[in-house]
Amino acid sequence: MSLTPNDVARIALLSRIELSPAEAETTRGQLIGILGFIEQLQAVDTTGIEPLAHAVDVVQRLRPDQVTESDRREAFQALAPDVENGLYLVPKVIE
Repeated sequence: MSLTPNDVARIALLSRIELSPAEAETTRGQLIGILGFIEQLQAVDTTGIEPLAHAVDVVQRLRPDQVTESDRREAFQALAPDVENGLYLVPKVIE
């Protein structure tokens, strides 16, 4: 694919990037290289190849789902100034 200097100027404008003429020409060459590489990738026949979520078959190690702490609700609520039916009561702050 070929890009004109006007194409690069428009891309820079949309990207909110200010480019000097020398930078625009360098960027134009880089963009042409990137677009050429994308064209090469699109030319590869991928018929019958299953899409991957990750390049390597990764399995996440999970720990057993078990309770590791005791229930201390009663002890914590005993310290609270006001509790009702297992809930902490707080003063109303919004009318």
